[in-house]
Amino acid sequence: MKLPKLQLYTKIFIGLLLGIVFGITANRLGFSDFVSDYVKPVGTVFIRLISMIVVPLVFASLLVGTASLNDVRKLGRIGGKTIAFYLCTTAIAIVIGLLLANVLKPGAGLSPETKEQLMLDGKEQADIKIETVLEKPTVTDTLLNLIPRNPVKAFAEGRILQVIFFALIMGIALTMIPAGRAEPVIKFFAGVNDVIIQIVHIIMKIAPYGVFALIASVIGDFGLGILLTLLKYAAVVIIGLVLHVVITYSLALKIFTRLKLGTFFRGIRPAQLIAFSSGSSSATLPVTMECAEENLGVSLEVSSFALPLGATINMDGTALFQGVSAVFIAQVLGMDLSLSQQLTIVLTATLASVGTAGAPGVGMITLAMVLQSIGVPLQCMALIMGVERILDMCRTAVNITGDLSCAVVVAASEGELKAI
Repeated sequence: MKLPKLQLYTKIFIGLLLGIVFGITANRLGFSDFVSDYVKPVGTVFIRLISMIVVPLVFASLLVGTASLNDVRKLGRIGGKTIAFYLCTTAIAIVIGLLLANVLKPGAGLSPETKEQLMLDGKEQADIKIETVLEKPTVTDTLLNLIPRNPVKAFAEGRILQVIFFALIMGIALTMIPAGRAEPVIKFFAGVNDVIIQIVHIIMKIAPYGVFALIASVIGDFGLGILLTLLKYAAVVIIGLVLHVVITYSLALKIFTRLKLGTFFRGIRPAQLIAFSSGSSSATLPVTMECAEENLGVSLEVSSFALPLGATINMDGTALFQGVSAVFIAQVLGMDLSLSQQLTIVLTATLASVGTAGAPGVGMITLAMVLQSIGVPLQCMALIMGVERILDMCRTAVNITGDLSCAVVVAASEGELKAI
């Protein structure tokens, strides 16, 4: 059974538009509490349903994909290409953000009164993010944490990188034992994978209502007034995100694959809309994997590895946002960032994206790490907290687009891109 792709996309898009209108109305007329109490729970139910199947889907699909390769060297090639793609595009995204921020100067001309009000409004949220980043583990701890001490605990806590590691080890081990013994295990998890995909189909039937509720609650809580105050800053971020999609991903698809750009962007619409509404790459993962396999023709072997990994380490949109935000805050403070400081932003933002969970709001945590590296006071994150949630939705949609473009490029390079 295949999803009615165009019909599904149309319904989700209508839900998105209605949610925006309803949220603005609620904010203007003062019934935001009603939206939070009675509308938002519908979106929460939708996100929880998708999140419920992320871990079993990642484990089952990756184990089956790895075991089906029968060649550990091929897995190494796929992994190397995937990581190289993600690191390169993340660095490019940051450079685009830095160039735009330096040319358009979104932090110039902000009045002292506006600056003071923004700092006051965002102080509480900024303090929470600062506490989180100060508790963040070191790079060594992050690498060691890839190996789960207890796989069951990793499953229960949704630690995707640990689940990926355990699935890869089991998949490789299955290729090393006699085929007669490995086959029943592979067939079992292939069946689990099919069941999970069918659950995705069921959940997607309520996607338009979930998207409506999620968008309405965000707009109802924050309104659009703060967006107008920081319009230049937000515009620079959004322009950068659009340029990264149009230039970087489109060129990669043109150069390395034969897939038409129209086919690609039509095929990923449901995943983009869910990512935009939820602000979470991880929560969108089941839809992302389905789009890759059913709409783009990416094989299970590639999608089961590239997409879960991308949901965790590929943060192109977030990295671009960090580049623009760091320069914006420095400009507001009257700081001139040197070339070495801007190169530090590129390096720190690229490395900070690795191991960061694909959940709403994590971009502010990694931004704090970037600001620390160039000597900007972390409290100044309060300047942008008012529009952070809306920009988080935009950059998550870009992150998902990057995950899917990587899957297509890697699949094409391995001859694993099926005709659709």
